[in-house]
Amino acid sequence: MLNVLPYGVPTLLEEIFGFKQGDPLTAMLDALTNEFAVHQIGGAGGGILRDLFTVSANLPTLSRIFPKDTLLWKLELLKSAVSSANSHIYAVRAETLILLSGRDQWLLNEEDIDRYSHTLPKCNVRKLKDNGHFLFFEDGVDLVSIIKCTCFYRRGKSHDHLSDYIMPTRYELKQQLDDHKLLIDATSPVYLSTLDDGKMVRGLEGIPSEGPVLYVGYHMLLGLELGPMVIQFLKERNIHLRGLAHPMLFLNGKDALADTQMFDKYKIMGGVPVSNFNIFKLLRSKSHVLLYPGGVREALHNKGEEYKLFWPEQPEFVRVASRFGAKIIPFGVVGEDDICDLVLDAYDQRNIPILKDFMEETTKKAGNLRQGDETELGNQICYLPGLVPKIPGRFYFYFGKPIETAGREQQLKDKDKAQEFYLRVKSEVEQCIAYLKMKRESDPYRHLLPRVLYQASHGLSSEIPTFDL
Repeated sequence: MLNVLPYGVPTLLEEIFGFKQGDPLTAMLDALTNEFAVHQIGGAGGGILRDLFTVSANLPTLSRIFPKDTLLWKLELLKSAVSSANSHIYAVRAETLILLSGRDQWLLNEEDIDRYSHTLPKCNVRKLKDNGHFLFFEDGVDLVSIIKCTCFYRRGKSHDHLSDYIMPTRYELKQQLDDHKLLIDATSPVYLSTLDDGKMVRGLEGIPSEGPVLYVGYHMLLGLELGPMVIQFLKERNIHLRGLAHPMLFLNGKDALADTQMFDKYKIMGGVPVSNFNIFKLLRSKSHVLLYPGGVREALHNKGEEYKLFWPEQPEFVRVASRFGAKIIPFGVVGEDDICDLVLDAYDQRNIPILKDFMEETTKKAGNLRQGDETELGNQICYLPGLVPKIPGRFYFYFGKPIETAGREQQLKDKDKAQEFYLRVKSEVEQCIAYLKMKRESDPYRHLLPRVLYQASHGLSSEIPTFDL
């Protein structure tokens, strides 16, 4: 187009679009463009873009800076660079990360990106659908976080979720708080813990400060309890929980079962693929470890299975915990039925052909990640449950009395003794759940309206009361 157009940038607007400086339409477009710059781009990026629009207001000056010949030369240079890159791309064997802006109106070509991702053998495409051309100038885009979440930061040949983990930055912590603020405010969680003498207290005073500590509990639907709990431990006790999660949450690139950005929060907050070896390494480093023996089976349960434990038969975590003298804290949590109803479970979705095919594919891939486990937990059905939200009730957490394993390593090597100890931990978790289900009935602030009225009269930062302990 430049080859056939007259010289001078102003003629581009006048000849092609019919815009002239001073026209009402041009003024309106300038106003809208500046409005976009203010709302979409913050910080230094917003200033740069606003300066750019200020310069563009004086088109004759811009035409002297970028005459037609200069623009043609720039385009030829770009074409040459593209040809050079395309001729060498097949030789690239290193891991690559492509950041794709979903709202880039200038350079977006998803067909090229798709071709490159298949040409490069170890390619991970990260699509930032809400971002535009000025990617690194826009609020909400942190390159360091992206590198961490895609496992590109590591000390060795392969990524290690323990040794390569970096604590979340202040910005990342704020992002987690913002992401969970609505859920926390809507459910006003109640946290109960147990002191060494057996006394129950509100808050996390009964949680040991020093590790190793293994928290073993019940996984609510979709793991809704996880975010508020991890944040509360950091805020109240400055304890960083390292959660053990299904390996499918840590896949990247072409092997991922879904958009990997959905699981960034687990990686940022220190999630680790569940395995006996990782439990061993975490407890050896005296960490506070969060374990859900029921795993995906509990988090993706069916109708009528609320608050039911689906634990494996083998008590492996008991033996590992006893080896390092870790304290085991059983805990229960209730409240999922207070905020949503499960209307479409795995059995329902099996009767819908499209959803059935998706379930089978994801379940097969997830099962491949846990080869060697032929139990029900090793063949967990992976699906997205259909939920109907309710007027928010309340979340309740109860952490039981710490169970000591120090000095019992030899005793728990016996299979029967280990099984007995394992069933004791499971029974404690069930008792915690039963206690909360019973006591929440007497909580005058279980429902949303009384909590809103209490905070309106006592201040938004006030702690809302609950049932008598």
